[in-house]
Parts: sequence; C-alpha cells; structure tokens
Amino acid sequence: MGSFIIWGALIVIIAIAFYIMRFINIDSDEEEIKIGFGGKKKMVDTYGKRINPKKIEALKGLDISKFLKVGGICLLVLALIMSSFKVVDVGHRGVRTTFGKPTMVSLEEGLHFKIPIAQKITEIEVRKQKIEVTADSASKDLQDVQTIIALNFHLDEDKVPKLYQEIGKDYASRIINPSIQESVKATTAKFTAEELITRRAEVRDTIMAFITGKLVKYDIIVDDFNIVDFKFSEEFDKAIEAKVTAVQLKLKAEEDLKRIEVEARQAEQEAIGFKNANIAQAEGEARAIEIVEKQLTKSRNYIEWYKINKWNGELPTVTAGMPFIDVTPVKSIS
Repeated sequence: MGSFIIWGALIVIIAIAFYIMRFINIDSDEEEIKIGFGGKKKMVDTYGKRINPKKIEALKGLDISKFLKVGGICLLVLALIMSSFKVVDVGHRGVRTTFGKPTMVSLEEGLHFKIPIAQKITEIEVRKQKIEVTADSASKDLQDVQTIIALNFHLDEDKVPKLYQEIGKDYASRIINPSIQESVKATTAKFTAEELITRRAEVRDTIMAFITGKLVKYDIIVDDFNIVDFKFSEEFDKAIEAKVTAVQLKLKAEEDLKRIEVEARQAEQEAIGFKNANIAQAEGEARAIEIVEKQLTKSRNYIEWYKINKWNGELPTVTAGMPFIDVTPVKSIS
C-alpha cells in the first residue's frame, strides 16, 4: 500500500513539472531580458540557448499553490483507489470486517473490493501447518515425563470467519497448545513409565483421539500426530539401564544353562554308547569262548586247526631258551 502512494506522489510531481515546462521555450535569438529578481538585466543562457522572455513573464504570474492543491487531491484520490482493493494470497482465506464486524463468508484467493476506512480484509492461512509442543506430565507410577509432540493441522476453509470472530489469529497459543497439554496429561496418567515406551503406538493413538476431539469443535482439523520423544528423570533412566543390564545377564545365564544341558546330554549319550560298545564286545568275546569250548568238547583237533588258522607262517626265533636254527635254504648268488 505504501509503495502505491509513493509512486502516485512521483506521478503527480512529474505532472506538475511538465505543466510548468509548457511556459518555457528554448529560443536561439540573443536578447536581453528582465527576470525580475532584483530588477537586474542579464543574459539568460541555458546550454547555449535563450529562454523566451514572454514565457518567463507568464511563469512569474503562475500560482504554485494551485498545483499543490491539485497534487494533494490527486494523491488522496489515488490512495483511496488503492485502499479499495485487497489481494488474498495463495493458501489463505480472507475475512472482511465492516467497522469491526466480520461477514461470515470466507474470501478465496485473489483480488477483492472493500470500502476504504469502513472495511478491512484480514488474511488467515489455511494450508497444512506444523507445531511442536513440549508437555510435562506424570505417568501412572508417578514418574515425571516430558513429551515432545509434533502436530500437523489445517483450518476449515469455510469456517475461517467464525474462527476469527471467536478466537482471532492467535488460535495456536489459545487453543492448540492447551489442548495438547491437557491431552498428554490425561493419557500419560493411564500408563506406567515403562508402558509409555513399550506401548508407544497405543499411547500415540490415545493422545491423537483426545486432541482431535478437542480441536474439531473450533474447526481445526488434525492431519497427523507424532510423539517425537519421551524424556524421563535421571534416576528413572538409571533404573531402566540397570534393569536392562539385569535382563541381559539373565538371558545370558539362561543361554549358558541351555548350552551346559546340551553338552551334558551329549556326554551322557557318548557314555551310553561307549558302555553299549563294551558290553557288546564282552558279549561277543564270551560267545566266542563258549563256541570254542563247545568245539573242544566235540573234537580235540579243533585246537590244532585253530593254531594253523592263526599262524602267520613265520617260525619263532627262540624256543625253550635256545636259539631256533633257521633251516630255510639260502639262495645261491651266481
């Protein structure tokens, strides 16, 4: 708006300057003229040209105040014209007020007319917006919890005038922030600190349902909701860390016990297998002796047959303490 007034003022000044220049004519004739400043005569020379004295006399009788009045009126008219229009930017809706009273019709993007001084058009953004809020609360087991919330929302385009009338443009601090704080406090009180972590999705859905129900009454539509982070007290963090360590040690002990049990079962199976093998071997030897005894009772020659089958074909080197003479013929060397 201010830039339009500045340009209008420049246009008026230029118009006045052109009007004055009508009384000045460049003449090539050399003349002495009387300007009238002190009554002195002098030669007026502008870039080697002469000013027509008749035009100078007409200029002296010119009333400058008239030009100032005309210029002021032009500026006023221009300001009134420019203030009669308002452009609603993309992603916004306009609310027209007449002497402070809003009309319940939302103005779309583009150029709109308004009565100067009497009417005003206020722009309100209706695109998706994001807000982050930190909410302090307590869990079911009375642990201090700090929850960081990220909320995406937008305004109902058709209900913008109503929102502006009842709440104004500062709806974030008046409505959204308190609704988030109350919703988080009501939800975290239903869960223990540990459950806030282990049942995070359920906690998120519960808080979102609270917030959506509260904001829809003010024509604020929730698009998305996220829990950015949970922060607990330092003592609780240490307790959680100790518990996690204990759980890890327990799991390790259980795994070691399972490994020992498996190894014991393996050793037991090996012992059973070794025992069965020895039993089988002993039973086999006993059975063999039994068979030999039966054969001996049937035939005394069985021992001789058994010796022959067991002999490897080599004669002993010593017998009865005396050397045994080898009578195997020696091949002659030719």
